[in-house]
Amino acid sequence: MSPNDLQDYLHQHIPLSSAMAVSVVEASLERVVLSAPLAPNINHRETVFGGSASAVAILAAWSMLHMKLSAQNLGSRLVIQRNTMEYGLPIDGTFTAVAEAPTEQAWRAFVRVFERKGLGRIKQASVLMYQGQAAGRLTGEFVAFGQGYR
Repeated sequence: MSPNDLQDYLHQHIPLSSAMAVSVVEASLERVVLSAPLAPNINHRETVFGGSASAVAILAAWSMLHMKLSAQNLGSRLVIQRNTMEYGLPIDGTFTAVAEAPTEQAWRAFVRVFERKGLGRIKQASVLMYQGQAAGRLTGEFVAFGQGYR
């Protein structure tokens, strides 16, 4: 899936990503990088609203797992079950969210359970970057439901 394909998918299926003007900078099976400008995500302090920062971080982590599931033709509904978000620095401009692929060991264990039970859970992180510095970190647990689950 190319960056444009992923961006189109996000804007079509997760309309908030379009409203937040999220763009896909990089999309590979090793790394996803999303970017978002300040203007549609601004708060009363003229910095990025925490909810927007969290949403972009979740989108990056979700996108990484979505790309890997799609690449292996593992049709599923992928949702976030829980997450923690740490904010380290204020962001007053365009920022990115970077999600690196899960370790091979974690991915194999996830796929094994998913294929056996039709349901799998995996932890996935992303980092908010602003002006070359880590400005926040998301750790999330995602659940993939196979075709038979409702």
